[in-house]
Amino acid sequence: MLTKLALCMGMVDSKSVAYPSNRWYILAILNLGLIIVMLNNLTLNVALPELSTDLNADNSELQWIMDSYVLVFGGTLLLMGALGDRFGRKGTLHTGLVIIGLFSAWTAFFAETSDEVIFARAGMGLGAALVMPSTLSVVLVVFPENERGKAIGIWAAMAGIGGPIGILVGGWAVENYDWQMVFLINVPFIIVALISGYFIIPKSKDESGKPLDIIGAILSVISLGFLLYAIIEGPNFGWTSLEVLAAFLVAILSGSIFLYWENKIEHPLLPFEFFKQKRFTIGLIAISFTMFVMLSFIFMQMLHFQLVRDMSPFSAALKALPLPIALLPAATNSDKLVEKFGRPNVISTGILLIASGLILFSLIEIDTNYWYIAATFVLIGGGMGLTMAPSTTAVMDSVPETKAGVGSATNDASREVGGALGIAVGGSVLNQIYQSTIKVPDSALDQSDTIESSFPSAINVGKEMIADGNMEGAELIASAKEAFLEGMIAACLVAACVAIIAALIVKWKLPNDAYFSEEE
Repeated sequence: MLTKLALCMGMVDSKSVAYPSNRWYILAILNLGLIIVMLNNLTLNVALPELSTDLNADNSELQWIMDSYVLVFGGTLLLMGALGDRFGRKGTLHTGLVIIGLFSAWTAFFAETSDEVIFARAGMGLGAALVMPSTLSVVLVVFPENERGKAIGIWAAMAGIGGPIGILVGGWAVENYDWQMVFLINVPFIIVALISGYFIIPKSKDESGKPLDIIGAILSVISLGFLLYAIIEGPNFGWTSLEVLAAFLVAILSGSIFLYWENKIEHPLLPFEFFKQKRFTIGLIAISFTMFVMLSFIFMQMLHFQLVRDMSPFSAALKALPLPIALLPAATNSDKLVEKFGRPNVISTGILLIASGLILFSLIEIDTNYWYIAATFVLIGGGMGLTMAPSTTAVMDSVPETKAGVGSATNDASREVGGALGIAVGGSVLNQIYQSTIKVPDSALDQSDTIESSFPSAINVGKEMIADGNMEGAELIASAKEAFLEGMIAACLVAACVAIIAALIVKWKLPNDAYFSEEE
């Protein structure tokens, strides 16, 4: 399969496979595109307090500013990955970057309401769905099998640190300019990626001429879209509300029809046999669970540092740096550890490190020394590095290169579903405990709904009371901080339980090898 594809790309003769000599430079450009996608996933976290004030956005609107990107991104991944396989991965990559750039620039210069920002974020999500599968699928094509583990390890490291980098960049932008700069800062990076990618990234696609599975593509968008919608809206409407249950029902029905259809037709969008391989399926489970923990944790930390510990957005982002600093070497060297200890041992150890970090973090108090918190970040970041890279390699090594785009999209979809579920569940746990714990002073009872519905709003109300000479505002702020901390700790313990379950699944079910042959 590898040789056939390479021949189609005009890179080799019939006797040997010749990979691009500049493949590590290609990886660098692909990683720039990947970082742009991940940056947009989390950059706005640090700008949420300012967005709330400037746009007069309530909790639901703030969540949709974050989640409209995730909803469209995750919902269209399989379709966009298939389009890359069918029509060319380089073209889809560049098209996606252009879309992200245009919507970013429009938001920075013209968006004035939360609805407009939500719309723009959805458009950026569509662009991201074109970019991300293309980056990983090109990695699979341009690297030989003996280098693929290292290359995917670097790719996974960039995917892991992209979010924290986005938080750092977002913090700098908000602190020195305003929330619009969070979007505008995308543009120069996108221009660099487009120009360099045009000259250095090779063209590749499935040359078999197989028809695109249109019905499967539509069903995948419906299923993933409604699943993500249900997950996102569960905390807002209630997990047993009619709207959420209906969304889950549509997701299950369309997903079931999708699986039936894919198993029936000659040229499926997502070959059903992929899931018969334990490496593919367990790899996806590990990725989903890890992203569940990661996005839930990072989402809470920006509010924790800014509003509980009274840090500026940029300072808050700096305080989170131990996580990506630990993640980077762990991910880039995970291939060596896999060769020595076996993939299940490395991945399960990584997930247990994450769980250990979360459990230790749950012991913090408002005045806990930062260096203790930093140590827990190191454990969590190192664990993520050991988990994401070998899990991604397991998934992609299970996929034929002609289906690299779809394989990559499936990998990415598992990331997005896991991350969205992590934010939803973590947010639900946090909000429930926050609302049941916070004490509203008698003088602020007329604003109790606002205070109980939003932690940032409670802090703002408290500051306004103090400014008006009402010192009960200080009591409100203290109560809000304590209630948020209790909710965050509970959410971390839930995430730790999820991590332990994932570690056990990987340890017991993932085949015990470093790499496996093409025949398998």
